[in-house]
Amino acid sequence: MKYDYLVVGAGLFGAVFAHEMAVKGKSVLVIDKRSHVAGNIYTENKMGINVHKYGAHIFHTSDKEVWDYVNRFAEFNNYINCPVASYKDELYNLPFNMNTFSKMWGIKTPAEAKAIIDKQAGEEIERMNREKGTTEFVADNLEEQALSLAGRDIYEKLVKGYTEKQWGRDCKDLPAFIIKRLPMRYIYDNNYFNDRYQGIPMGGYTALVEKLLLTGKENEAVSGSITVKTDTDYYDFVKMEGNLPAEPFESVNGDSFEKILFTGMIDEFFGYKLGTLEYRSLRFETEELPDVDNYQGNAVVNYTERDIPYTRIIEHKHFEYGTGKGTIITREYPANWKHGDEPYYPMNDEKNNKLFSQYTELAGEYRNILFGGRLGQYKYYNMDQVIRAALDMVSEQ
Repeated sequence: MKYDYLVVGAGLFGAVFAHEMAVKGKSVLVIDKRSHVAGNIYTENKMGINVHKYGAHIFHTSDKEVWDYVNRFAEFNNYINCPVASYKDELYNLPFNMNTFSKMWGIKTPAEAKAIIDKQAGEEIERMNREKGTTEFVADNLEEQALSLAGRDIYEKLVKGYTEKQWGRDCKDLPAFIIKRLPMRYIYDNNYFNDRYQGIPMGGYTALVEKLLLTGKENEAVSGSITVKTDTDYYDFVKMEGNLPAEPFESVNGDSFEKILFTGMIDEFFGYKLGTLEYRSLRFETEELPDVDNYQGNAVVNYTERDIPYTRIIEHKHFEYGTGKGTIITREYPANWKHGDEPYYPMNDEKNNKLFSQYTELAGEYRNILFGGRLGQYKYYNMDQVIRAALDMVSEQ
């Protein structure tokens, strides 16, 4: 069959792009190597609970156009993300706010909290300047940056261990720019995000993506079409010439495409010819607890000690205020990435960003091939940013 677009990847970016191109009257074939659509926001229902299979995903945005857009495809609940941090059996509210400071220091007022933070941060800056023999402070690594912003107590209990697990390196070996700032809220407010709109799609993210991919075509004036093929690997499906798709673009089954949107790793697409971009990966351990109705009392609990190997435990039923029998939890373990692993987070340091810019320049030579999403654009996107980037790409077609 002849298609206008081949979309490689049925995640959020690919689904939004495919939907909007179908609205424009285009025929789109979407393929994904996994057995399901929705990419990393895939949710599957177990025990009546929508399980976030690839980690917690909480939709939040201040972009009203994007918020109105997603609400066309799902009804969102009023979930507010209020994670808790566990450090040596002490529990602290996140983000850093007056509840955090009151628990840590036994104080009540914003003035007391600010005085302690300023004093500790000032002492650390003075110490580091003295050790370096300078009077003008410049952070040389993440540890120095965090200490200069938050002081010793917050850094040791809530930043150091979690960050080192997340990145797989000592904070002294991480660049300072990773923590440009540490927001301190001098109010009693546990809402993690500052965005105007926030929630979880009732029924899970998979249903939202399925509607984007027109599985039912409900209430949509769509003149084009979307065909979805899962369990389909791009590298086996498309006729190749070396590491690149042969032109004109065709599948091994005789399908043809005018253009390709690729949402996988851009360096892999080009056969790593300029070098390999770096990522961080994740490993998940999910446990069904049919005899426990409420495991931790919160959707997300972070574990900030370095010697606890996982960064957080997710209890999925709390995302949708579940009250039924049993519960399901997932422990999330950061992991080094290697070829063959699932890439989750781009390592957007200076070296990798420079390499990505070289791949971007190379991609510009192929006018009928587009790159999108976290991996195709090598950028850490929140979900609303993914949607915005996809809509922007559609407007350019």
